[in-house]
Amino acid sequence: MPLWVELVIRIGGVVVAFLTLPLLVGQAEHKVMAHMQGRLGPMYAGGFHGWAQLVADGVKFVQKEDITPREADRAVFRLAPAVALVPYLLVLLVIPLGPNDLVGQPLDIGLFFVLAVVGVGVVAVLMSAWASANKYSLLGGLRGAAQLLGYELPLVLAAASVAMAAGTLSLSGIVEAWQPWWLIWQAPAMIIFFVAGLAEIRRPPFDMPVADSELVFGYMTEYTGLRFAFFLLAEYVGIVVIAALTTVLFLGGWQGPFADDQLGWLWTLLKVFAVAFVIIWLRVSYPRLREDQLQRLCWLVLVPAALAQLVLTAAVRVAL
Repeated sequence: MPLWVELVIRIGGVVVAFLTLPLLVGQAEHKVMAHMQGRLGPMYAGGFHGWAQLVADGVKFVQKEDITPREADRAVFRLAPAVALVPYLLVLLVIPLGPNDLVGQPLDIGLFFVLAVVGVGVVAVLMSAWASANKYSLLGGLRGAAQLLGYELPLVLAAASVAMAAGTLSLSGIVEAWQPWWLIWQAPAMIIFFVAGLAEIRRPPFDMPVADSELVFGYMTEYTGLRFAFFLLAEYVGIVVIAALTTVLFLGGWQGPFADDQLGWLWTLLKVFAVAFVIIWLRVSYPRLREDQLQRLCWLVLVPAALAQLVLTAAVRVAL
């Protein structure tokens, strides 16, 4: 197969995943929240079990007027939703779905690339906050910047722990080196990574930057129509990315109970959707953290725990 054909197939597959997986997660969130909180609306759209709720939401966003505030920096204001989306698309390019190079673009430094690109999300938050010319947006953007910059540290330290254990920065290499007993040994790193990942995508209970009871809707206050929908889509893509990274780094990726490489992609997807369900469940179950609680959790709990886990991993590696 010519190289360009293979490249087109790989990129096309990643784009399809980028467009479909977040919609599946969004539909699942509608249903899970409807069942957990007794919401009736999402169970009726389209008839059977509210199957058309996501379609109805899409039509609603398309019909809404696209408004740009008069005092806004128009170019930056309009570009911010794209900046929020593109990093997640790049991350999906290097996350392996299965063995035998079943990945958009295999990289020997895949983990380094992922952590670097995910950090770009803070730029979109600041762009939308500053360009909106709105005090609530600006406050939300500053909260978002403080949150994202703080939680990047435990996220990176937790990822470094599993990379040290595997002896490689390749995501595929980490999956191949993974052993079931890592579920115990690397459990603290997994919890730290997962919690920090929730904060990075600003999901409840880490949604202080968009606290509706205080800031209207934070840095997204002035956005309407499709641009607002793009921010929501970025949130759901973020759920997929964090769930996929947790799966690949800590849950064995495509490794399942049976030694069958042909079903590796299925095990990966099952684990990703299981982790995504936990993310949705946390949104329904826990109240929003105050700003002081959020920062205290980061600097006084997650960072020391991540450093301790890193020391433990180094000790075990030396011992083995």
